[in-house]
Amino acid sequence: MPASFSKNSRKYSRNIHLWLSLVIFIPVIIVIASGLLLQVKKEFDWIQPPTQKVQNTQTNGPTISFDDVLHAVKQLPEVSLNSWDDIDRLDVRPTKGIIKVRGKNHWEVQLNAQNGDVLQVAYRRTDTIEAIHDGSWFFEGAKLWLFLPAALLLFVLWVTGLVMLYTTLKSKYRKNKFRQPLNNS
Repeated sequence: MPASFSKNSRKYSRNIHLWLSLVIFIPVIIVIASGLLLQVKKEFDWIQPPTQKVQNTQTNGPTISFDDVLHAVKQLPEVSLNSWDDIDRLDVRPTKGIIKVRGKNHWEVQLNAQNGDVLQVAYRRTDTIEAIHDGSWFFEGAKLWLFLPAALLLFVLWVTGLVMLYTTLKSKYRKNKFRQPLNNS
């Protein structure tokens, strides 16, 4: 391989690397920052409320009905969950003896699965952070038309970085290999 190829590939890789890094700077910073928050979501109650646990859980699972679940959350005016249309999902944890009721408004109510007692009411930010992370929070097409291309370009940045690393190490190796020691005789 001629030395000019190594020099040219390094030069082109640097140019591609520079311009692509400027193009994807903002989406990549958003993904990194939100990803860091998601990595520590269980460490900070502000991000994701801790899962409660009932002391005496029965092994036969939840005993309250869906009507009881809806009735329990309706009694909490601060969460504004007045019908099934307001509820995004139920997360049933039989081994912990709870049912998490997650509203479309990001409020979460944790209920005792045996008697329907409210164990915790908290705002859940995880879903919003996940939407920011994948780009869907910004606008309808951001996930597919902004964040996916940014991810592909980030892959190209990684490849060009490897090319620069390889050509730099190869050049240093050649210089060291052919360098003659000086004789001070």
